[in-house]
Amino acid sequence: MNTETLLKFILIVSFGGAFLTYILGKISRVLREIFAVLTGISVVVFSLMLYGKTGTLIYAKNFLGFSLLVSINNLSWLFLITLSVVSFLSVVFSLSYIRGHERTDFYYLMLLLVNAGMAGVVLSADLISFYIFWEIMSWSTFLLISYNRGPALSAGMKYIIMSVVGSAAMMFGIISIYTTYGTLIISEISIQRLSLPPNYILLLFILFSIAFGIKNAFWPFHIWLPPAHSEAPSPFSAVLSGILIKMGTYGFLLFMYVIFGMKVFLELGPSFFSFHNILCLLGAITVVIPTFTALLQYDAKKLLAWHSIGQIGYIIIGISLGTSLSVAGGIFHFVNHATFKALLFLTVGAVEYRTGGVRDLNSLGGLIKKMPITFIGALIGALGIIGVPLTNGFVSKWMIYKALILKGNTFLAFAALIGTWGTLLSFYKFLHNIFLGQLSEKYKNIKKAPFCMQFPIIIYSLIIILFGILPGIVLKVINTILTSFGFESLNVTIWGIASESGILNTINIFTAVVIVVIAVWIISRLGAKTRLVAQDDNYAAGSYIPKEKYNFTAAFYKPMTRIIGPVLKDIVNNFYLILGRGTVAAGNGIRKVYTGDIGYYVIYIILFLAVLILIKVGFKL
Repeated sequence: MNTETLLKFILIVSFGGAFLTYILGKISRVLREIFAVLTGISVVVFSLMLYGKTGTLIYAKNFLGFSLLVSINNLSWLFLITLSVVSFLSVVFSLSYIRGHERTDFYYLMLLLVNAGMAGVVLSADLISFYIFWEIMSWSTFLLISYNRGPALSAGMKYIIMSVVGSAAMMFGIISIYTTYGTLIISEISIQRLSLPPNYILLLFILFSIAFGIKNAFWPFHIWLPPAHSEAPSPFSAVLSGILIKMGTYGFLLFMYVIFGMKVFLELGPSFFSFHNILCLLGAITVVIPTFTALLQYDAKKLLAWHSIGQIGYIIIGISLGTSLSVAGGIFHFVNHATFKALLFLTVGAVEYRTGGVRDLNSLGGLIKKMPITFIGALIGALGIIGVPLTNGFVSKWMIYKALILKGNTFLAFAALIGTWGTLLSFYKFLHNIFLGQLSEKYKNIKKAPFCMQFPIIIYSLIIILFGILPGIVLKVINTILTSFGFESLNVTIWGIASESGILNTINIFTAVVIVVIAVWIISRLGAKTRLVAQDDNYAAGSYIPKEKYNFTAAFYKPMTRIIGPVLKDIVNNFYLILGRGTVAAGNGIRKVYTGDIGYYVIYIILFLAVLILIKVGFKL
């Protein structure tokens, strides 16, 4: 099957499958669910078949006088296969999670339409297609965030208002590009990029950075993400955090290294205040502040949402620093974050499903024996986001740290390490408060998650370990992307990567870990035998645990909260609130002008003419 046919099938299956799933839902729930799964797996298969291929498809020859194109290359393929896998697994998880809810046909339509929009974005070969698919993705996302109504509508409105601002900036940039270049085909724009003055290119970067930054949710455009995650259905939260916010990352890579090129991007702006240095600084702020804000959260999904923002900071630092190692690390961290963050949201979704919607970390505990697969998934996801060896997160973070150290940028390296420390503290609380400690009596009969929920959890867990032990599987693809950008090729092997100051060899790490595990197992076998005791027959630091308070140390970060809480005020959110109130007040004031009385309108016209006459007279004087 040739490239053009595969591209056509992906568009037809993605969009046609979404609407056909909705129609079949009106006939039968079973038909709807089967077709939703078939749509998801078909896109995965077609995406796999595009590996290593290049080509372009004209899917509309005369759209308002423009030809609309989609194409495939190594960069778009990596994003396509990642989003198709995340989307498919979220559909599978939804089979149990969303059953029994209202408007389930609508839910599947929007979920599949979001996935189709994202596929269209990464395949777009012209900026009109890019904008159309971007808007399909954005508005479908709004409808899914608002799915549960009530507070979800407020979260959805916050998201869509910011998205509209980003879309307006993008549209302005696209119009400017067309008036300058006379074309909106990406490959044609990239050929003419060197003929433009740097100040104009900087303006374009600022405009598109607003659009991509809002979607990426990095500081200071992050305010929509925590409420969106809190209110969206958990399977969609996995898509939202795992891949949808990375559409901003794709946009940055497209403009940084494809449209305008590495040399133009890295030399844009004066010395220290160059555009890529400013992005790195924003990335560092995005790593530190949201990570420690997450530490203060006791809603499990809000904690994960703030960490989604923090991990975006690592990606922005990596792709903006502009070295082969950093860009490879940033792109690899995009793939890794898609897996471990989607996994973590699905584990919270499974707990929600079995506990009747409980997400408060102080109300859970002891679920490890009741939901062992969910616990293992949460543990592996936590190890991945922290960056523990033998997980994929370790490799990508190692590459970013290494690139920062080699570049001599100690401030950014310190910010990245501080972020890892905060992540470790947060996920200790996350795992402890949900799965460890004592099991509450009200959850003593809780059941493990259904197979439809366990399956995606197992797949994500295996991917995290696989890419942690054999990172070369992904890094070899990323290496081809780097060379297409104009960077030097990295020395990649299936086990790791060699840089100018050392080698990362995961097989050595794997061997060391196996030896340590065996040693610990032998020591534990030689120790005293454990014995079961009644749930209230135990002590914590010498203090008796009351029968109805099993998770005795639930608020063990309270002293730290008192210290860092006053500092970690979201001043950006407050700024947007003030701006919003001011806009509403100005709108109400302007509205009073429209009284409906024609006499007032005559007076307005006379006053306007009088002002014009005064201005004219003033000029003559």
